Amino acid sequence: MPTSLPRAALLGALLTAAPLAAPLAAQSPAAARPGLDKITPDAILARTRVLASDAFEGRGPGTRGEDSTVAYLTREFTRLGLAPGNPDGTYVQDVTLVGYTGRGGGSFTAGGRTIALEPLKDVVAVARHAAADNVVRESEVVFVGYGVVAPEYGWNDYAGVDVKGKTVVILINDPPVRRAGAAASDTSERALDPNAFRGRAMTYYGRWTYKYEEATRQGAAAAIIVHETGPAGYPWEVVSGSWGQENFDIRSPGGEPPRVTVEAWITNAKARELLSAAGQDLDALQRAARTKGFRAVPLASTTADLRVQNTVREVRSRNVVARLEGSDPALKAQHVVYSAHWDHFGRDTTRQGDQIFNGALDNASGTAALVNVAEAFVALPQRPKRSLLFLAVTAEERGLLGAKYYAENPLYPLHTTVADINMDGVNQWGRTRDLTVVGLGNSTLDDELRAVLAPSGRVLRPDPEPEKGFFYRSDHFEFAKKGVPALYVDAGVEYVGQAPGYGMKKRDQYEADDYHKPSDEVKPDWDLRGAAEDLRALFLVGWRVANGGTWPAWKPGTEFKAIREQSLRVTKQVR
Repeated sequence: MPTSLPRAALLGALLTAAPLAAPLAAQSPAAARPGLDKITPDAILARTRVLASDAFEGRGPGTRGEDSTVAYLTREFTRLGLAPGNPDGTYVQDVTLVGYTGRGGGSFTAGGRTIALEPLKDVVAVARHAAADNVVRESEVVFVGYGVVAPEYGWNDYAGVDVKGKTVVILINDPPVRRAGAAASDTSERALDPNAFRGRAMTYYGRWTYKYEEATRQGAAAAIIVHETGPAGYPWEVVSGSWGQENFDIRSPGGEPPRVTVEAWITNAKARELLSAAGQDLDALQRAARTKGFRAVPLASTTADLRVQNTVREVRSRNVVARLEGSDPALKAQHVVYSAHWDHFGRDTTRQGDQIFNGALDNASGTAALVNVAEAFVALPQRPKRSLLFLAVTAEERGLLGAKYYAENPLYPLHTTVADINMDGVNQWGRTRDLTVVGLGNSTLDDELRAVLAPSGRVLRPDPEPEKGFFYRSDHFEFAKKGVPALYVDAGVEYVGQAPGYGMKKRDQYEADDYHKPSDEVKPDWDLRGAAEDLRALFLVGWRVANGGTWPAWKPGTEFKAIREQSLRVTKQVR
């Protein structure tokens, strides 16, 4: 089934799925059943309640909430009898972060008038630099479309324009390139070219991180992304809530990485006001930017004055790591990693009312699942042949920084890391006939998962919202960038006993009401039976891989395949 399957067609296809067979445990190898029995809704919920409680203060990196979280996870791993994951004999990997707290604003001058930018309301600006005062003055403004340079697609939004020292205005997501011959009136998914930036599915070129990275490579002084809820994958409140607090980066051993002076988001309404004053129309520019051969548009007589005043601090944070050594002397140096991020947004004392971002689903539940799957492996009468690493990382919400730090400073070589299985939120609404794989078709781990689910009658489904780029928004991506095959699942969308459309309704409801908000708390109506079934499936995938004779691999056409193959060619002797 293509990853660009329309939502209506996806839901229709799900109605034809086979009925559920016997529970997964009953269909599984006897050697794995003691582990499967440990994975229960109650076990997941109990640890989620602890991690999402007010006592943990939202689990912000560098806060008392981090201390509580690290201590709790260390106690749990110790109680389970797992060995410290760090070869230095501890359960932690120190991660040095740099925290930037600042308010940024400014104005544009266009068409002889000044357009003020009110912080948080109109603009969210960040300066990832140690300087206390970061200023861009009278910088010429250039609209650069989607800000993409992708030679493999024959695409270069910066062709023919020099943006050094200038401010670039950028659209979020990939260019939605239309099929040749598509009717101008056709606004459906059918009109998109699936071979250009994967059609509806987001590539890394669509992520905000890429936009700023490319603007930096082009020498821009400031980069401003125009926010749109659909293409971004979240509303403005998520941007202002996340970026309006302290922001983090990893302390680079060589000093500060080169960055544009100011990275910012601007509301769609304010972008329209700016472009109108400059004699341009946002809708017309968007249409032009979607066509191959688009050329950047300098905004005549338009300048930007931006300023971010920073308070900078060094934050000593921690990844928490536990290890179960493999039973085969020839294979125990190889590792299967289970990962989840323990952090959330902490406490915002400037808020009225509820100040704690408890992050119950995101990602207390995923961290609880990580500990539960570790508990399952400990319960096995025979340890797997390969070693298991249980990695709870910091600062995912700040840009996958804990996972990035681990990938750049692995405790065990990545060329002997067989796979990463990542958990970021669990299914809290009941049992499903399907299981969503974000990035379905990328690696042979999908085949392992499909084989695990087949006896129970469950099926794999692609991400129903590929345009939101979820594959690039969680910790497994940092492993993938280094070539390690990664598996990342999400809840299915066809719920047992519920009407068609229930799953998508609940997803949309969570995104609108709770995602990255203080209201993400354990709800009275949570039903974690589906979460337990999903976690048992992930446990069995890891169990199969840890005992299997063949390493997982990226499939042809994925951007990570060449990286992995090069790594393994250089280190053949470890196999």
